Amino acid sequence: MHNRRVNEKPNNFKLAFNNLFINLGKFRKFIFIALVLAFISSIISLIAPNQLSKITDEITINLGPKQDKIMLVNKELITLNNDNIKSIINSDKYSIEKIDNFKLVINNPNIKSISNLDNDILIDLYKDTKLDNKEISSKDIVKTVHVFSNLDLNNYDKYLKDLDNLPSDVLNIIRPKMNKNKIHSIALLLLILYIISSLISYSNNFILATVSNKFSESLRNKIIKKISRLPLKYYDNALLGDVLSRVTNDVDSMNQNLNQSLLTFITNITLFFGSIIMMFYTNYIMAITGILSSIIGFVFMIILLRKSQKYFNQKQKELGKLNSHIEEVYSGHNIVKVYNGVDNAKEEFDKLNNNLYKDNLKSQFLSGLMPSIMAFIGNFGFVMVCIVGGILTLNDMISFGVIVAFMIYIRLFTNPLSQIAQALAGIQSTLAASDRVFEFLSLEEMPKEDNKTKRLEYKDVKGDIEFKHVDFSYNKDNKIINDFNAKINRGMKVAIVGKTGAGKTTIINLLMRFYEIDSGEILIDNIKSSELTKENIHELFTMVLQDTWLFKGTIRENLVFNNPNITDKEILKILDVVGIKHFINTLPNGLDHVIDDTDSISQGEKQLLTIARAMLNNKPFLILDEATSNVDTRTEELVSRAMDKLAKGKTSFIIAHRLSTIKNADLILVVDKGNIIEKGNHEELLKKDGYYAKLYNSQFTYSK
Repeated sequence: MHNRRVNEKPNNFKLAFNNLFINLGKFRKFIFIALVLAFISSIISLIAPNQLSKITDEITINLGPKQDKIMLVNKELITLNNDNIKSIINSDKYSIEKIDNFKLVINNPNIKSISNLDNDILIDLYKDTKLDNKEISSKDIVKTVHVFSNLDLNNYDKYLKDLDNLPSDVLNIIRPKMNKNKIHSIALLLLILYIISSLISYSNNFILATVSNKFSESLRNKIIKKISRLPLKYYDNALLGDVLSRVTNDVDSMNQNLNQSLLTFITNITLFFGSIIMMFYTNYIMAITGILSSIIGFVFMIILLRKSQKYFNQKQKELGKLNSHIEEVYSGHNIVKVYNGVDNAKEEFDKLNNNLYKDNLKSQFLSGLMPSIMAFIGNFGFVMVCIVGGILTLNDMISFGVIVAFMIYIRLFTNPLSQIAQALAGIQSTLAASDRVFEFLSLEEMPKEDNKTKRLEYKDVKGDIEFKHVDFSYNKDNKIINDFNAKINRGMKVAIVGKTGAGKTTIINLLMRFYEIDSGEILIDNIKSSELTKENIHELFTMVLQDTWLFKGTIRENLVFNNPNITDKEILKILDVVGIKHFINTLPNGLDHVIDDTDSISQGEKQLLTIARAMLNNKPFLILDEATSNVDTRTEELVSRAMDKLAKGKTSFIIAHRLSTIKNADLILVVDKGNIIEKGNHEELLKKDGYYAKLYNSQFTYSK
């Protein structure tokens, strides 16, 4: 079977895309919906880090004491009330020494110097003082002054412990208080975004999986219908493996890549460019840092890809050579054994196997580095973002939440590149496959026969056939049938003989309208075959060909093919006539025995089954094209007698190289170069001592 490479490209990208777009038909709108949803999902993925940054900042900012409140309290403590100052200076309860010391402090007030004043003076000094517009007792304010005077910013642990010694009313002012409502709203928004993203992802997968499979199903149906509508001349030149490949490999490739590649491409393109925009929107310094650090890693990856590609190509070549060698040796195993070629075959196998091992090792080793390099790119980007982000945070240029957002954006920036490359390869593969499928579907078909109204019912057929001046050629330069004339009456047994290439099978093909004649007429019961539909003509004929065709199924299913009304009694009667009933009885399940590729039924036995199937069909015309070539002489004689009995009253055509099988034919047509050169029965033709006599006698002549 012809296998198309995964990386095959379409002959014309634009034309292949247009053909695929047109043939998608009703599925286009669903694919468009899925792609729009994928775009929305990507936008949500880009919005989420920004919200994570906000919630992170909201939490981290309020983890420690409020520095702005500490600064405010400190400022209010050193901003003294003038009335209180005058009251102390003019008071008689303090000594002159204390008053003089007090005057020195208030001339240049600071927490340290103020805290050195006596507590009784401090109480009078901060009488009726408010902190952050809150009523605080003088004693609590005095205690706050002493705590603030001992704060040490160089020792953060001690700094926090000293703040814990503040009076509760003051502590409530500087204590961190998270905005729970804001945190809850951001968290709820994130939850909604992620739920929507999950639902969109599920919807996308469901839509595309359904569309791709439905589209593939429709393509297979179209191909199967197309196969039945194509003229037989197409199959004369087409490779069977290539046709099967279009039905299986190409349609499957379109199914898989249509399901995955389009969605992957749109999603990752959006994430790639969206992450760049969001990074620059958030902070341009961090954006440049993240992009540059990732580019360095991608340079290493590109170098590695270029180096490993040649080993992948070489591996595929060596694998092909090894498979070819194995297939040749296995299929000709008996010959290899007989000619003592086992050692040579093993030596060649070892050589090819070793070459494959070396190339496979190198390619797998280098490809195995790819995940590590991708991880390195991501981790290197994380490290650089953390370093630069830390520096910017210390300088109050960004918040900690920005670093968190960038760690996600870096991942969204680095991952899509490899995904985009794979998606592009998948899209190319889809277009290449669609190119081949739609090329097949656009082939010229046999003309429709809806306008033909004449019909022959096989029960009413008399059985007369006449060829009148029939000409035919497969191509203009080579005429096969030239002015062919013959009249066959009902019930006659007609044999057509001649050397290979004389046109024997061609005559039958024209009779069955597998090919259309160039000129002349073929009459069936005085009705032109061209006035009947091909389907109607095929209903009148039963054919047994040289090549046996049995499908995987029971003996019964093969015998009653397309005619389920036949009873087991009729089947056994025909099997007895053909001489294969005993063989069927020896099978484990008799008529229910399943035939498959592993079955040990001989070619001769298979041929007898096809002959039995033809007999069961019971049509007015019978065609035997080398039907007994695969049976032995004894069986051939039995089958010939059975045919004579069952062909009674039917018009039959026999093509045979064994002339001994047609001796009892009513009419023998000797064909050469598309012309009838002799005709008559066996005895008449022998008496003429012409072409037929020489052909017949040559079968009994042995060269010495």
